[in-house]
Amino acid sequence: MQKNNKYQNKKITIYLPILLSIVLAGGILLGIQLNKSQINQGSVFNLRIDKLSGILNFIEAEYVDSVDRKDLEEVAIPNILEQLDPHSIYIPARDVARISEPLEGNFEGIGVSFNMPNDTVIIINVISGGPSEKVGIIAGDRIVRINDRIVAGVKIHQDDIVKKLKGPRGTKVKVGIQRRSTTEILDFDITRDKIPLYSVDAAYIVNDSTGYIKISKFARTTYNEFQKALDKLGQEGMNQLIVDLRGNSGGYMDVATKMANQFLSKGKLIVYTEGRSQARENFYADGAGKFQKGKVIVLLDELSASASEILAGAIQDNDRGTIMGRRSFGKGLVQEPLVLHDGSMIRLTVARYYTPTGRCIQKPYTNGTEDYYHDLQDRYLNGEFQIADSIHFADSLKYTTPEGKIVYGGGGIMPDIFIPIDTTGITPYFRQVRNRGLMYRYAFKYTDQNRSSLEAYKNVTDLKIYLELQDLFNKFVKYAASNGVKPSQKDIEESEFLIHTEIKAYIARNMLDNAGFYPIWRDIDYTLQEAVKYLSE
Repeated sequence: MQKNNKYQNKKITIYLPILLSIVLAGGILLGIQLNKSQINQGSVFNLRIDKLSGILNFIEAEYVDSVDRKDLEEVAIPNILEQLDPHSIYIPARDVARISEPLEGNFEGIGVSFNMPNDTVIIINVISGGPSEKVGIIAGDRIVRINDRIVAGVKIHQDDIVKKLKGPRGTKVKVGIQRRSTTEILDFDITRDKIPLYSVDAAYIVNDSTGYIKISKFARTTYNEFQKALDKLGQEGMNQLIVDLRGNSGGYMDVATKMANQFLSKGKLIVYTEGRSQARENFYADGAGKFQKGKVIVLLDELSASASEILAGAIQDNDRGTIMGRRSFGKGLVQEPLVLHDGSMIRLTVARYYTPTGRCIQKPYTNGTEDYYHDLQDRYLNGEFQIADSIHFADSLKYTTPEGKIVYGGGGIMPDIFIPIDTTGITPYFRQVRNRGLMYRYAFKYTDQNRSSLEAYKNVTDLKIYLELQDLFNKFVKYAASNGVKPSQKDIEESEFLIHTEIKAYIARNMLDNAGFYPIWRDIDYTLQEAVKYLSE
């Protein structure tokens, strides 16, 4: 639609998306099934395509103002899919690569992570073996020029910096670097390459026999990462495992089934899918899993969804382990991609998945998308994050595992052991410094100013001991005051441990990445502590 004829276009703005949505629905959805149709059904398809083409041709030829046919399609297709379910979506061609990238396990760029305090690009970490490390760029460097354009102190958005640094493999980008050890600007020509994206955020031994693996998503590379983590922890003496899926919104279903296979004996049902035009398909364990005997705990929360729920459901329904935490999100729909001629994509829901006992954990979406995504807020307001007894399911949603455990469908995976959200140390002072990002900013500033001292500590244990001696908390209180957050003695005393631990964890992440972050964060991770305690008992 053209924005300059607002009054004249009022009616067409209101009615055109609706009209096109109705017409396009038949065309697109029948198009997906075209290869499966009989000859007589093909004539119906052609009639609908002809009808759509006729309407679009008529609009292009006769509408009072000039219109772009592609623009009309871009408006109509999302409206169609919105009427189906919350997870059937249309992705414009320009966004396909960006949206798919996190699940593909790599991207193409220069191999650094950076922050931008005070409009300056400061490199936090350089990926080992990546393009930037190969030319000599180091953590702490400031990028002041990209391809001869000044980017320091000129208020360029972080997303624009990313776009300038990323690019196709084999292409070059020139960066000007300011380094503390010299006054001159250092120029580097970097050849972009594939940069790995990791989804196993942490894998370490919590105590003598308990391993911990944190998984952020189910990407193409996740299964291989998970196998390597299992092997590593096994060599370190692990015989029981905590798998942390909190905040994991899902990804590829086949990756989740492969990971579930690691825990289940041969012939155990992992998951099955079924849809109106999709026959039931069962997925079974093949008996080749590496961890079929040791105790297993899976951690979930309200943001764990989709593939996370497949893995957790397989563990729970086969009585293989214990689910701890809070009720998961509740996404039990399977999407199939359809790439369109212009490079855009539709992800259409074609089936539901069911856990081994027959549960579909998809939560209701009959009241529309807005209500669907407000569900988490409603859960919080209803007290579900604090009290397990606030959660109620109809008897019709009750299922029984082989060993007689009661489980529920119809709205996420209910944990076997409920762990409420931890509010210890949450005070008005803490909320202020957190909402302003002051802990993160202070940790970054401290890292930047003390990098040479911090680099002497190559493992998290030694680094943590060093940080304990640096009076970080009192220095932070002064820093927060200089940024407008006045100290409250009562709040400070109540929040000190929480704030101090978070700062140490952020500094450790700046120096050692997630391998430094999670072992320190464990000190304030109540759910993880309860899981470790449960295993020890």
